Amino acid sequence: MASPTHHPQTPAEKLIARAIGATWPLWLIGGLYIAGPVIGWVLAAMLCWDYYLGRSNRRVPVAIWLWIGGMAALLLILWAGHSNFSLGTGATIKSSIGWAKGWALLALFPLAGAALNIRGEVISRAICKLGLQTLLILPIFLAAPFIGLPETLWTSPLKVVGGPGPEYFSTILYTIEPGVGTARWQFFAPWSPAAGMIGIIQVLLAFREKHLGWRAIGMAGGLVIAILSQSRLALVALLVIAPFVWGVGRIDRGWIWMLLAPVLVLIGLFGPSLLGFADGLMNDFSSARADSSRVRAALGRIAVERWEGEAYWFGHGVVENGPHLVEYMPIGSHHSWYGLLFVKGLLGALALGIPLFASFGQLLWTARRSVLQRSGLAMVLVMILYSFGENLEILAYLYWPALIVMGQALVGPAPQSGDAAKE
Repeated sequence: MASPTHHPQTPAEKLIARAIGATWPLWLIGGLYIAGPVIGWVLAAMLCWDYYLGRSNRRVPVAIWLWIGGMAALLLILWAGHSNFSLGTGATIKSSIGWAKGWALLALFPLAGAALNIRGEVISRAICKLGLQTLLILPIFLAAPFIGLPETLWTSPLKVVGGPGPEYFSTILYTIEPGVGTARWQFFAPWSPAAGMIGIIQVLLAFREKHLGWRAIGMAGGLVIAILSQSRLALVALLVIAPFVWGVGRIDRGWIWMLLAPVLVLIGLFGPSLLGFADGLMNDFSSARADSSRVRAALGRIAVERWEGEAYWFGHGVVENGPHLVEYMPIGSHHSWYGLLFVKGLLGALALGIPLFASFGQLLWTARRSVLQRSGLAMVLVMILYSFGENLEILAYLYWPALIVMGQALVGPAPQSGDAAKE
């Protein structure tokens, strides 16, 4: 009897399915930050072994080579920045290890998706099973702030391996929003907005599941994370990404243009009013957490001013904490582009921007051809949207399934089995 399409068969599929299924146990022991890079490099080793044995001859598309080249360039740029500011061998080695745990994953996981035998059904089912786990333990998180459980249960001794901060190794049940006093949840992410990103990705990946029951469970699990994170960016993503991908995937159909025609006419007639409404929404968006918006804006201004004046091409090489004005938070944090400009200069920003927007352009063009390409486009859109609110490399250890799906989608426009049935 043939195995179900969602059942892991190859070593890569088994590793991915088990890793996704072990998310909550890994979070409990503070091992998620370690597991993500290990999985990425193990998949790369599997790929090298397959090529060595001649078991794989899959074509690696140009977009994947752009990711490989861009992330490799970031390592060279990092060394140049360290050399320019004479940061020393120890700091250079430490930053290089950080690159291997962060930026490198943005190339390794898409490469694995493109070149290894990994079926999308396996990833979708694993995400849905993770959603079921989330729903089962959700009552503990919801009750925790009301029954006197501590915010942080413990910080794992695994933090000795090094990382951006203790929150990556801590088991945090909830946090209390400053100035408001209400509870906010981050689940297995290091902070709440990051949880919002992961929740959105889970919703979009679970939507590919063919079994209706599992699809509903997976999407519900992702929605719970996205909503309870109370992330403003997650709400925007929920409202924007799915309709955009749905429309782009059907852009070559006549009835779509018939629906768009009156919408475009209305936009033309009520354009000024709509702009005023959008401006009001943006102001409300910023004022929802005014202190957070103020700090983010100040961090961005400091990053740009110091980048332009001190390290235009290669950046400062390392992250620096800002002044009291920004509560001593790292300069350029909460924003991939400001962070890149400050740490790795203009060349660093280009090293991310070129593969990211090249992938977006390719998947935008091929989205009408299959569900796989639309899923890949959705993953790239999440990355683009969150690049303006998070540092992508720091969270790659969490959203790596999205990078694998993006790599699969970049291989080519041919639909997978069953895609046509979901049109």
